Amino acid sequence: MSAAPPTSPAALAVLVVDDDVRVARINAAYVAKVPGFAVAAQAHSAAQALEFITSHPVDLVLLDHYLPDGHGLDLVRRLRQLGHHTDVIMVTAARDLATVQTAMRLGALQYLVKPFTFAGLRAKLEAYAALRRTLATGGEAEQAEVDRIFGALASAAHANDLPKGHSPTTAEAVRRVLLDAQGPLSTQEIAERAGISRQTAQRYLKLLDRSGRVRLTLRYGETGRPEHRYAWLPADRA
Repeated sequence: MSAAPPTSPAALAVLVVDDDVRVARINAAYVAKVPGFAVAAQAHSAAQALEFITSHPVDLVLLDHYLPDGHGLDLVRRLRQLGHHTDVIMVTAARDLATVQTAMRLGALQYLVKPFTFAGLRAKLEAYAALRRTLATGGEAEQAEVDRIFGALASAAHANDLPKGHSPTTAEAVRRVLLDAQGPLSTQEIAERAGISRQTAQRYLKLLDRSGRVRLTLRYGETGRPEHRYAWLPADRA
């Protein structure tokens, strides 16, 4: 088991649990690249993970199901029995629906099937962070806000379910441009920043618009057709 340096007080602390040391290291590197998250430690067995959580509470566990001393979901059961309500995202090669259903019933917030891309993990982490921000406001919620809370993580589940002919890499490039922008951008500006053609940018922007992930506004000039401008819509406002 390997512990990470002390995390920033503002960062969400993540415990990465995987029996494969190399995979755990890769997943930890992915987590470290997402703003607002920090790796608290890496564990390679259920016993190591339980020991760390007992003495070092964490916000989130990225949990493999197949561990040398048991199943990841057995660890979740044990944590709940001990009163630990640490959030869990399953990161595993287990694809059988019985395991998926059990993970849901035990309160796993998301289920990411191996192999996955950095973009896939980042989408789930960002959705989780948005959920935390929403819940941190406290108070009571109207039905619309309840729907947003329950949908915050679900929206990330389809982040990489692209139609045939669409590249996850290109979709991620367009998404990053919009996330980094200080305001709405035109199709041409997005294409230039993403390093793609204007026609390609248009295809992906239409897809994002249909899925409700961007806000489309029109800017009217003195002549000609209005210019379409796009801005990313945060997960907690989608």
